[in-house]
Amino acid sequence: MRALLLILIIPFLQASVDLGVDVFFKEQHYQKYLNKRVGLITNQTGVNKNQCSTIQLFKKHSLLVALFAPEHGLDGNHYAFEKVADQQGAIPVYSLHGATRRPTKEMLKNIDTLVYDIQDIGVRSYTYATTLFYVMEEAAKYNIEVVVLDRPNPINGLTVDGMMLEPNWRSYIGYVNIPYCHGMTIGELARLFNSEYKINCKLTVIPMHGWKRSMSYADTGLNWVPTSPHIPEESTPFFYATTGILGELDLVNIGIGYTLPFKVIGAPWINANLYAAKLNDQHLPGVHFKPFHYRPFYGSLKGKECHGVLIQVTDPIKYRPLTTQYMLLGVLKSLYPQKVQQLLSKMSESKKKLFCKACGNEEIWRIITQEKFIAWKLIKFQSDEREAFMEKRAKYLIYKS
Repeated sequence: MRALLLILIIPFLQASVDLGVDVFFKEQHYQKYLNKRVGLITNQTGVNKNQCSTIQLFKKHSLLVALFAPEHGLDGNHYAFEKVADQQGAIPVYSLHGATRRPTKEMLKNIDTLVYDIQDIGVRSYTYATTLFYVMEEAAKYNIEVVVLDRPNPINGLTVDGMMLEPNWRSYIGYVNIPYCHGMTIGELARLFNSEYKINCKLTVIPMHGWKRSMSYADTGLNWVPTSPHIPEESTPFFYATTGILGELDLVNIGIGYTLPFKVIGAPWINANLYAAKLNDQHLPGVHFKPFHYRPFYGSLKGKECHGVLIQVTDPIKYRPLTTQYMLLGVLKSLYPQKVQQLLSKMSESKKKLFCKACGNEEIWRIITQEKFIAWKLIKFQSDEREAFMEKRAKYLIYKS
């Protein structure tokens, strides 16, 4: 009976998607690089569908002469902005975080090809895509080929939502003018970077097999590897896109310091039942808000009773993370205008700048602090620019359905 159960269960556990790294070795693309000196930009998320490390696969075929680690390090155990120092035996490991965010001429002097294999989360304010952009720019200077092993957008390939990025707010946490949720894979982004920003490096993208634009990460059958300490689960990118910017305002706790990072909003001064009811009255697509009470284990509200909502995504395709975030903030300000203004007035200039970098503009800050009713103003903000982006991005999409 036990054997029969295993036979019935195993097919449902098998991934329906071959990642770029799977295709690279299955279809023997690697043979083209047997005589090349390869530098690999990767971290703990660089695994194939069977959880075999990309590093080990490249070592097995003697393709590796250097490793490059992004923010959070090669093993993903460093917190944001923490200094990274990794070792991998005789193979040098270079950090692309901290003082040196671009590979230097010295790092690249013995390299013919740079391969990028890191799982992104589908949100602009996350540094892995910026690292790829920097790598492509530096590779172009020295005529080094860049190979991107494609991976899923864990939200899906359809959801485009949120604000664009203005040039004066370009930074490491947001470097390109795309919506906050862009609905593209990392390989598709590389194609956009190369053309729209005229990097013009020698670029090769190894596509996935079996991935469709409607798929969230859960639909792929692949096992999720946490991309950073606060992105522990395959569903977390949905919620990072929903509360991450709100968290930069220091108004409320967003689950950082608790077991539900980005999935809850709470503070001692919120009435959980009232807040949930007002949010549910808006009938936002694909989401329900449940009254929730918790005490963070660490952070600014450590040990304090927080009251608020648990965000429950009910339809991943209809769900709009930034639209939801704007409503969360708008209802909060409508219910507690004096408290919100009091907390916002205490923000330091450096925190305000970090918030604007995450947003990609300063207008969001102006609306939040100066307007009375903000939700629908924020939701409509830059809608024309998003439409223009949708037309532009079409020519860079690898997967048409």
